[in-house]
Amino acid sequence: MTARRTQVFASLFVLLLASRLCHSDILWTDGDYHLAAALQVLHGKALYRDLWYDKPPLNALLFAAFGAPTGWMLSVLEAVWVFVACVFAYLAAKTIGGEKAGLGAAALLAFFLIFYLPAAVIGLAPDLIMLVPHLAAIYFALSKKPLAAGLCAGIAFWANTKALFVLLACAVIVPNQILPLSAGFLLPALPALAALELTGSLHGYIEQVWRWGVRYAANSPQTAPVLTGVTHTLNWLGFHAALVLGAALYWARERSRTARRLAYWAAISFAGVCLGMRFVPRYYFEFLAPMVVIAALGLFGEASFKPRWAIPLLTALLLIPGLRFGPRYLQLAWDDVKHQPHHWSDIALDQDDRRLAQFIDAGKQSGDTLFVWGYRPGLYVYTGMSSPSVFWDSQPLDGVPADRHLETSTPVAPQDAQRNREIFAKTNPTFVVDALSQFNPALSIQHFPDLAPWFAQYEPAGGTPLSPIYRLKKH
Repeated sequence: MTARRTQVFASLFVLLLASRLCHSDILWTDGDYHLAAALQVLHGKALYRDLWYDKPPLNALLFAAFGAPTGWMLSVLEAVWVFVACVFAYLAAKTIGGEKAGLGAAALLAFFLIFYLPAAVIGLAPDLIMLVPHLAAIYFALSKKPLAAGLCAGIAFWANTKALFVLLACAVIVPNQILPLSAGFLLPALPALAALELTGSLHGYIEQVWRWGVRYAANSPQTAPVLTGVTHTLNWLGFHAALVLGAALYWARERSRTARRLAYWAAISFAGVCLGMRFVPRYYFEFLAPMVVIAALGLFGEASFKPRWAIPLLTALLLIPGLRFGPRYLQLAWDDVKHQPHHWSDIALDQDDRRLAQFIDAGKQSGDTLFVWGYRPGLYVYTGMSSPSVFWDSQPLDGVPADRHLETSTPVAPQDAQRNREIFAKTNPTFVVDALSQFNPALSIQHFPDLAPWFAQYEPAGGTPLSPIYRLKKH
């Protein structure tokens, strides 16, 4: 069995790494935000104090700990992180259903973190980063180690505030161990809060992560959020129909306390998906965690009873996402072998970022700074530049979150945005990239009269049809 386990995990890592290497020259939105923040940390900025950052600190600090890698090094980091998640999925399922169930859970998780929407599964963003401590917490809870489970849930919280749902799921699994579970959850908070206070970042953390986050969550951009949720969930279940099959087989035969607690874990995790009523594909990672474990128990568990048609049907269902998303990897790999550019509409903005970075690199000098009006953090990665202000994109200046600023101009925090513009107007970045006005004229820089004197100091300096570049006038 050890040899089989080694073969399975070695194969999974090779597949995960290959899938990530196919995207090694692409930066995906949301993942590049945290990578860009890590670069600013390495430039000496403190999160929340010197850099506006609306996510918990672990995401940026993870990238910073590895030197904010790009290219193939970033692909390796992404593959290793997902591989570790597969290991904990294996451990969780093995604890309940044995070795085959564990290996099945690891394989299913790896499969669905390859064959789904690339923008969701490739870049390391908070929902994917949380997957490792999420599965680790559940494994320790199933192993009756509540302190370790709480500790993992506490670590997850500093990557994604939705880890509160992970803590609740652990509490359902070990209901008689709430005290050590809670103690473990609080352990990471003490050094984290102390570090924020010592660096003068605690106030900014509260303002940016919590105040902004609550306003963000309270204002769904969906006009019909319930209908959107139903549609997106049905789509997700369709592409993950193999997991639905496995879960149905498990619950069809199991009536145990463990089966009920796993059902609670799945329900709690789905509630985390629904929080904020956005139903973004990457949010479903919280639901993916219980589904791969439960499906593996139904398909491969030692006590499982599977009809003869189960494995053929499983194979057919896996072909749905495999055929939908597999060919793109082959195309990207072929482009890389032929040293030819990718032709893919999904990466149009990333390719625009690369062209903009070439314009800026051709004219920048040591000490020059950059500001992006819009949400294009990849520009900071490609240029290696910093903003002279705590603000480095337009979200805190126009009050409109990036997930909706291409379609709407309604701010969620108008008074804060006005105050932030007053602060920002006192700084003078060398280059300004306007990556929003062409998409939403209502949020154009020129739409804000209080920024008119500031913007008058700039002159056109090239750019692309989507994103003009402005440079500070020389006096």
